[in-house]
Amino acid sequence: MLDSALTGLRTFIILAVLAAAVALAGAWGWKAMTAPFPQKVDVGPCVDTPVKKGSEVYPSQVVVTVLNASTRAGLATRAMTDLVDEGFVKGRTGNAPSGTRLKTVEVWTPDKDAPSAALVASWLGDAKIVEKKYDVPGIVVVTGEHFPEVTGGEKTVTAKADGTICSPPVE
Repeated sequence: MLDSALTGLRTFIILAVLAAAVALAGAWGWKAMTAPFPQKVDVGPCVDTPVKKGSEVYPSQVVVTVLNASTRAGLATRAMTDLVDEGFVKGRTGNAPSGTRLKTVEVWTPDKDAPSAALVASWLGDAKIVEKKYDVPGIVVVTGEHFPEVTGGEKTVTAKADGTICSPPVE
């Protein structure tokens, strides 16, 4: 009689443990099934990429934003199309901040000595490189009233010092 009581108790304990395991697995499965899918992390149009002194910087490594500071409609879009045709990576286009006045073209960059700024400027004739931070991606080209056009520039520029450039993200 004692053996049958122990057998019954052992069976009860095993069933109780199995029931608890099934309940926990069910709860975990429900939570996993109803959780939102992971979202793709938006790193933006460019990421800061280190560049060593002496390395070459190519147009395909440089994100460019073009802002129109003239009264000529579509000038930023035309300049962006020309730069992209030369291998630069498209950032944004739009209008320059109100009050921005210039005759031809400027290149705005947080680091005046950045090889990416020199490379972009080489395609813009007499572009002046201005050290200026602006909340848009990449090297900023600001077109003025007498913006000439995108012309033949350098195919690469050699970095004169260690630094960073705003390059397109690698997916």
